Amino acid sequence: MFFRWEWLRPVLTVPIVPTLGPVHPDSLSVDLFEDILRAAVTGDFLPYDKDRRWGGEKDEAVLRGDVVHQPEHTLIPTLTRRGRGTVKVFAYGHRGSAVDEAAELAAKLAAVHDAINARVVRPLGPEASSPRGIRIQLNDFTARACPDPGGPVLPVTDWPAAVQETFAPFAEAMAGDGLAFLHAQMQAGGCGPVLAVAVEDRIVGAIGPMEVRADAIGLPQLMPQYFAVLPEARGQGLGRALWRAAMHWGQSHGAAYQLLQTEVGGPSDRLCQSEGLTTLGFTHTTRA
Repeated sequence: MFFRWEWLRPVLTVPIVPTLGPVHPDSLSVDLFEDILRAAVTGDFLPYDKDRRWGGEKDEAVLRGDVVHQPEHTLIPTLTRRGRGTVKVFAYGHRGSAVDEAAELAAKLAAVHDAINARVVRPLGPEASSPRGIRIQLNDFTARACPDPGGPVLPVTDWPAAVQETFAPFAEAMAGDGLAFLHAQMQAGGCGPVLAVAVEDRIVGAIGPMEVRADAIGLPQLMPQYFAVLPEARGQGLGRALWRAAMHWGQSHGAAYQLLQTEVGGPSDRLCQSEGLTTLGFTHTTRA
């Protein structure tokens, strides 16, 4: 075993694991960190990796030979080959010097691996003052009911054919939010249902795919979704109706929880906070 839990556990202010992303607090263990080291050798998806559902090969891997593991801080670098390459160093530690060391390591490894981007990911606990970056939120389906909101929300395939045909231009317009990628997966038949809201026979918002899979300890998790509403259709409560319909779907299909990542202060962040989700912490990413 490479990692010493008595060193690592005290600096894990947020339940986030490199290459896996946020995990349920109950599943956070040294085994997850050992697993990502093993996956770096094989190149395979871990059985509970959320990216596994898209198929292909795992795009991000830990640079296991460059991990820094010490009593007061742990630095875990990863490499993504997508685009022109990105090195990210996750800096776990309470002292500011950990961030400085992480930035130096990220810049060095980016040069070694000919990656154009070098980043430092700093996890911050839920008590962080003036947080920036990404908020990690937990929706616990075992703690409260998620009723069907009703309204103009249906699976895309349940809308009339003429309405379904408007999904393609909607997805293209919201490509920056991942809807074009989602549309491609839908056409390939490689994902679960997608919920959509329509106004005047035109799709103006969607959330999906809707899928429940077991996490590392067997808890059923509602997987992350792509979620977008056309700018001109916002402010009418359609996004909230979509989100509530998705949560109802997850709970009614046996999910125990969902983890969400939202940009602090953004529309999705404000929606989730108003819905009473639990903040687990934040991640702040900076250039090295």
